[in-house]
Order: sequence, then structure tokens, then C-alpha cells
Amino acid sequence: MGLAMLVGVIAGLGAVVFFSACQVVSHVALDSVAGYRPHSPGGEPPLLSDTQTPLRPWLLLLVPMVGGLASGWIVYSFAPEAEGHGTDAAIEAYHRRQGLIRPRVPLVKIVASALTLGTGGSGGREGPIAQIGAGFGSYLGTSLRLRAADRRVLMAAGMGAGVAAIFRAPLAGALFASEVLYSSPDFESEVIIPAGLASVTAYSTFGAVFGWSPLFSLPPELLAALTFDNPLSLVPYLVLALFMIVLAMCYTRTFYWLTYLFRRLRVPRKLKPAIGAGLSGVVALGLYVVFGRQPEVLSVLSFGYGALQDAMDIAPSGEASLGLAAALLAIAIGKILTTALTIGSGGSGGVFGPSMVIGGCGGGALGIVLHHIWPELAPHPASFVIVGMAGFFAAAAKTPFSTLVMVSEMTGNYNLLLPTLWVCSLAFLFSDELSIYSSQVVSRARSPAHQGNYVREVLSGMSVGQFVSLPQDFPSLAPGDGLPRILEQFRNSSFHVLPVTDVEGHFLGIVSMEEVHLASQSPHIDALIVANDLMRSDVAPLKSRDSLDHALELFVENDQPELPLVDDGEVPRVIGIVRRGEISRAYLRFMHGEADGSKHPDYTL
Repeated sequence: MGLAMLVGVIAGLGAVVFFSACQVVSHVALDSVAGYRPHSPGGEPPLLSDTQTPLRPWLLLLVPMVGGLASGWIVYSFAPEAEGHGTDAAIEAYHRRQGLIRPRVPLVKIVASALTLGTGGSGGREGPIAQIGAGFGSYLGTSLRLRAADRRVLMAAGMGAGVAAIFRAPLAGALFASEVLYSSPDFESEVIIPAGLASVTAYSTFGAVFGWSPLFSLPPELLAALTFDNPLSLVPYLVLALFMIVLAMCYTRTFYWLTYLFRRLRVPRKLKPAIGAGLSGVVALGLYVVFGRQPEVLSVLSFGYGALQDAMDIAPSGEASLGLAAALLAIAIGKILTTALTIGSGGSGGVFGPSMVIGGCGGGALGIVLHHIWPELAPHPASFVIVGMAGFFAAAAKTPFSTLVMVSEMTGNYNLLLPTLWVCSLAFLFSDELSIYSSQVVSRARSPAHQGNYVREVLSGMSVGQFVSLPQDFPSLAPGDGLPRILEQFRNSSFHVLPVTDVEGHFLGIVSMEEVHLASQSPHIDALIVANDLMRSDVAPLKSRDSLDHALELFVENDQPELPLVDDGEVPRVIGIVRRGEISRAYLRFMHGEADGSKHPDYTL
């Protein structure tokens, strides 16, 4: 738990560095060069003042390409696994890599993501900062030589801490770390408490530097208007849930389709992020021209959080035009394209942030339409912006509960908790199986990280004696046997480990083939070496009554392919040799309904 808190502090500091780097790159590349100043959410004022440079739209084709080129060169030169959205890489490491992330990956991710997002590439900040926190958790666990299970927990806690800091949502960060690992309603229970502690320290670290306001600011009069007081209003929210499902399906399919096309594209990998970012600029410039040079539609570039803040600031009277609804829908669809182009091409960024923009703008567009059709049940379009943010990501990422809490914390508003729960639940239930996080697994039972637990449950009910059919004799060594005798015994047997016994067969230790091989490399001392010199006496042998899961533990602890089997006497006598691979065969035989080892007379260990 103490280590989890330390991981949270580092994740918070990483969030501070990453946020500052993004602000600096955006100020130089977009503001100073292209004259484009993305709107900031209310709780996150820009660090640097505007340069007053006039907008040069044509540079929005060039600047993202330069950023993509620099990002691609850095990623594919130093850490190719830092491409794409970092949360998916962290999920992959949890399930399939025992929580291992190379230490250089977080550093590369900070630089590459700041260049990608700060120059206009479409993406979110949660992916890079999640991988930064996860990377430090993995590094700490590896440095302290913790068990793989503990390293995985620290890695997941770091992932949640990064999200908690960058979105100022500590409770959501803890829930996200345990929920995002699976595509079903399953939680990683062992992660929640460490992730909660890490999220608290990460949030506190980031807040001490940049303040404690929620990411999006809502004025008091708007908060008063965003209430739930009519059960019939669940009907338009049902329509919102269905719309978010369709929009999420478009998002995931577009993302994976463009990712597939970029992987098939026969150009150097280092150039692909530049191509994707350049095409994102084409989409943004096209919308800019179609909508009469309105700078708001350029929110399809970079983070785009300003578009959400503007959508929430719709007048409390709700008198919003259908033209505004069209612009919000265009931003949502355009953000799908630009995110898929930027991240699918290998650019470095997250997918949660764009999901908030897509869901919020799409929900706001629907809210305006429903307000014009049915103002009594859809009195304020801004409520559809907030609920749409949560519902869309619940459908796209299969994380209904952490997303519900995250949107509430990001807006500092729990007035819409009930309709948000309604929409998130429906969006999760009726969405298809395709998730934006391809590394998710269905449940704990399907996770490679937990397969050993289920094997252990089966093996714990069986003993070694149930499955062994001992041979008539087996090779053994005496303490005084010389090296020629030892070599002869290994040549005449198929074992890699031989027991050393006294004249009465009592167990003394083992000699491994590896030690014999090393000793044979010094022919000038052959005559001096005996089995007692090569023997390991610290090896724990197996007993017939040992359960198979305990036997498996002994193989791992002793790091040997074979172990002697001894009887239950006060001074144990060696009665056989057991191979590690036979434990796996025993498990498979049991799973196929053949638990009786006597059915297989050739089953000799």
C-alpha cells in the first residue's frame, strides 16, 4: 500500500510534466505558428498567454505533419511499444506480460505524445499519462524484485493514478484501473484499494500545482437547471443511449479499419504518424470551410475539450439553433475521423479524451433536437452533453461505472447521476462486443494473469502419490562418486537432475547436469571432483502426500526440471524422481475426466 502511494506521487508529477509539455508545444506550434488557439475547459486555463498571431488555416495541414513526423521518429527509434494509445498497452502488459513495461517507455511516451497532441494531432491525455503511471509501477515492482502479481497491481494502480491526476477524478481513476481490464462487468478486486491510494496521492500532487477545480466549470445557474425531477425524461435519455451506441460502433469500426489500412501501407513506419496527422488536418480544414470558417469546428484537432465547455455553456433557456446542433454533430463525426487517423497511424495519444468530445458533442446535438421536439422532457441540451460523454465511452470501452463517476467528477456535478447511470447501463448492455481497447479480456477466468489461480484450485485437491507409478530402479549418486562416474550416470539416464544418497538411500541433495557440465570444463581437476562438491543440499524434495499445487511451488522455488521423491520416514529415503512436465499432464488428464493415474500404466515419473 505504501508503494502504491509512492506510485501515485510519481504519476502525479508525471501528469504535471506532461500537461506542461503539451501546453508549451501547443503554444509554440498552434498558437505562435498557425494562429490557432484551442478553447480550454473552464477549470483548466492556459498556462501561457495568447500571442495574438492571426489564424493561418493552411498551416493546420503542415504543423500536425511535422509533429507526427517527430513523434514517429522518436517512438520507432527508441520504444516502438509506445505507439498508439497507452492505456491499451498497459492492459496488455497486465494480462500477458506479468506487468512488465520497459522503463524507457514512459519517457518516450511523454515526449512523443506532447509532440503529437501539441501540434494538433487528435488524441487524449489519459493514454500517455496512464502508461507513465503504469510504467513507474512496473519499474518499482521490478527493481524491488516483487512477485509478478504484486508488480501487476502496482502497474494497474499507476495507470489509475495517472487518469485520476490528469482528469482530476480520483475516485474514477481507482475504479477505472480495476474495470478497464475486462470487457464484461468484472472488476479486478485486488487493484481497487491500491489504485485508490495511488489516485489520492496523484490527484493531490497534481492539484497542488494546478489547483483543485473540476476540469469543466459549470456556473451555478446551469447547475440549478441540470436536475432530474421527472421520470418520463428517461424516455429521451433512452434515445440518447441508443444514439451513443450507434456512434460508438462507428468510432470503434472506423478506428480499427484505419489502423488496419495504415499497417498495410507500404511506407516506413516512422512516416505513418505524419501521414495520419496530415490527413487529420485535411478533415479539420474541410469542416472549417464547410461551416463558414467557424473556428469552433477546428476542435476536431488536438484535445477538443473546449468544444465540450462551449456545448455545456448553452443558455439555460435551451434556445439553441439547429445550426448549432449540426456543428456539434460535425465535430463528433470529425473527431472520430481525426482520432482514428492520428492514433491508428501510430501517433501517440489516448482515446478516452476524444471519446468525451465525441459523446458530449453528439449528445448535445441530439439534446438540441429533442428540445425543439419535446421541450418538457428535454429542457436543457447541456444535460445531454454531460450524460452523452459517459454513455458513449461506456459503449465504446465497456467501462460503465468508472465512466459514470469520472464524468461526474470532471464536471463537479452529481445532479445527473441517475440518468447517467441509466444511459451507461443501457449503452453497455446493448452495445456490441467490439471495444476500443483491444487488449481487454472477457473476465478474470480468461486472463492469462490469473490462469495459474484456476490451475491451482484444481491441483490442490490431488496429491503426487495419486499420479505416480514408480519405476523398479532409478539412477542415484553417492557423495564420493567421482566425475567420470557422475557423467556415466547422466549418459545412461534421461534425467537432468540426480539425487545424492547415502548407503541406506537417505536423501542428501541433488546434482544437476548444468553443474556437471561446468565442472567438466576444467579437465585438470577432474580427479579431485566428487558428487559431494557439486551437490545442492538446500533443495526440498517431494513427498507422496504433497498436493500437486505444492509440488508445482517446489519446482518453481528450486528452479529445477526434476525433483527427487522421498518417503515419509523420519530420515527420508529417495523412492523416485518426478518431472515437472508431468504435473501439467496430471492437470490435463484430470480436466478430461481421467483422474485415476492407474489408467495409464506408462505414466512413470
